[in-house]
Formats: sequence, structure tokens, C-alpha cells
Amino acid sequence: MKYLTLEGMPPSPEKRRLLASVPLFASLEERDLDALLAVTTTRRLAPREELFHKGDPGEQLYVVMSGRLKAKAEGADGKEVIFSLMGPREVIGEIALLDSNPRSATVEAIEASELLALHRRDFLLVMERHPKVAIRLAGILAGRLRRLSDLTEDTAFLTLPSRLAKKLLSLAESDGIPTPEGTRIRIRLPQSELGELVSTSRESVNKLLRAWVQEGVVGVDRGFITLRKRRPLEALSDLWMV
Repeated sequence: MKYLTLEGMPPSPEKRRLLASVPLFASLEERDLDALLAVTTTRRLAPREELFHKGDPGEQLYVVMSGRLKAKAEGADGKEVIFSLMGPREVIGEIALLDSNPRSATVEAIEASELLALHRRDFLLVMERHPKVAIRLAGILAGRLRRLSDLTEDTAFLTLPSRLAKKLLSLAESDGIPTPEGTRIRIRLPQSELGELVSTSRESVNKLLRAWVQEGVVGVDRGFITLRKRRPLEALSDLWMV
């Protein structure tokens, strides 16, 4: 039997390959991937467009096909805090999908993004039929909890230079490309968003980056950051405030 998409066409091989590369669905066979694709829809977002807002009903799981998004919330002081950045092959919205509670954070596109959307009832059927998917989802949730714990710990115990150095190294690891000048972070992040990532102001990030540029540690070009000297940043990321 051939599975058809909602538009009545066979599933795209490109979408099937991408879904198969998503850790959550890596255990599914091709037939199951096609069945899953048959009940998904596509969602496209422009830069700065919200996927969903904190407090919205959580009825869909999303798989990032292309682009970058951020999960954020507003603190008691009115300032935004970014919890995580998400890119291709990552899943979004699994918490509200499982507990049926409203969304716990706002997710917004950093750049033009395309996602596959899967409704709660269809995803629960997948988990019932494929226990390995449920096990992998538990691992994803544990990873999210660990990152949130690290964020809280870093904010409490690391100085701003250490937090920013650690974040830049992390971004270089996940989204860096080698260049003759060093490792260039492919995501264009305004200094205001960098500040949100490390719980500080744009002005503080600007001051620190200017100092690092003068020292030749980093390069900044139209919002893109290149790590030119990793050792000073690695040393800073290991410094705990005492």
C-alpha cells in the first residue's frame, strides 16, 4: 500500500530523509515514516514571526526542516530570556503535547524557517505503536531539563565574560563553519539577543565584544561572529566566580 500526503501526492523523498535523520524518529521504518508524513502539514515562518506564544494551547509537535528558532519567555523584570536555540532536525513543542497544558514558552523564528507539524492525536498513536519513539522522547526531555539547569547555574555562578565565552563556544560547536580567520557562527544574532542568551543587556555584550575584537579574540561582521582565538574563550568558560 502506498501512503499519500494530505495533498494526494506520494511523500517527498527529501522530507522522508529529513524525518529519518531526526533522532526522535530514527527507529521508524520507511513505511512508518511515510505514514507519519501523510498526517503532517507544513508551516513556514518569516524572521521574527512566532510559531506559538506562551500560554497558547499545545496541540502540535513541530520538526524543524530548515531555519533557526528561539524559545523565550519574559522575566519578572520585563526582560526577555532565551532558553534555547533550535535548528534543523530538532523537535519543538513536545512538553505541552504530552501534558495537555498551555505552551510553557514562546517560540519565534530567528530566520526564515520551515517546519513539519504533527497533531497530538497522531503523535500519541506513533508512541503507542513504537515504544522506541517514547524512549527517545524521554531522552530529549531530559536534555532540555539539563540545559535549563545549566542556564540557571551559569547565571548564578559565572561572571558575564565566562557566560558569553561559554555561549559563543557552544554556538561555534553547533553552528560553526571553518574559515581562514577562525570559526564563524552561521547564525546572525543581534547583540540584544546575545544579551538575552546570557542574561545581560545589549550594552554589556557590546562592550565585551568590542574589547575582544581589539584583542583579536573574535571578529564581528554585520552581526556574524568569528572565533579567532579559542583558547582565551575556553579559559574564560572554565572560570567560576568565587
